Amino acid sequence: MIPLDTRPLFPLERRALLELLRSLDSADWVRPTVCPGWTVHDVAAHVLNDYLRRISGSRDRYGGAVFDDGETLPVYLARVNDEFVRAMGQCSPRLLVDLLDHLGPQLDTVWAATDLAGPAHLDVSWAGPGASPAWLDIARDYTEFWVHQQQIRDAVSRPGADEVVLMRPVLVAFLHALPVALHDRIRPRGTEVRVEITGPAGGRWTAVSDGANWDLTDAAATEPAATVRTDPDTFWRLATRGITIDDARRRCELDGDPELTESMTTLLAVVA
Repeated sequence: MIPLDTRPLFPLERRALLELLRSLDSADWVRPTVCPGWTVHDVAAHVLNDYLRRISGSRDRYGGAVFDDGETLPVYLARVNDEFVRAMGQCSPRLLVDLLDHLGPQLDTVWAATDLAGPAHLDVSWAGPGASPAWLDIARDYTEFWVHQQQIRDAVSRPGADEVVLMRPVLVAFLHALPVALHDRIRPRGTEVRVEITGPAGGRWTAVSDGANWDLTDAAATEPAATVRTDPDTFWRLATRGITIDDARRRCELDGDPELTESMTTLLAVVA
């Protein structure tokens, strides 16, 4: 794994989000987003829900989750997210922005007091089974807020919040889903695959096989058995299924072992 400290980025990302939201007119707030059935208002409300849930759970240790009979985690999350968004339909855009502005710094304080090397408050399932480190849990939340801001920007045709300092950690965090994407591709110990992301926020990253599993690193020792080259926009949208796998593959350069490149381009960095 490649450890990250995304804690200083939360205020920067939120400042960009609040500036964006305060600039919107009434027509912008009801524009549809890539999230099925959700408007700009709904996505902003969902971000607020994330703030509330993490402050309650990580700061206050309040376990309020109630699963219906037979619900899996993805089904539960889809249900409660939709319930909250529907309830927040009565909340004005101005009040919604005020609540985000008020609660965001409280979440920053939670993360500032968290030991990055300690256990995660919530394990990151898409990065593999078992316990996750706290830094990955925090980075996962950062990616969610950043992606939702991009979804709002797409909906209102406002590019931005894509500076290197904000975007690169999103790409690195999502790359931690690569070993999971490769888990069923057994290769000899030392086999490497490479992801190359273009542009200032990009770089080169490698997953290395130990003969049974894969591990992410930013170093390379041998010529890769497979390489996927793409741009940052394609990569984060693939990881969050903002575009389909087939669309992503058409926008990537794929070299080497076709089984490995096929698996690499199924990378998924959200709960689904």
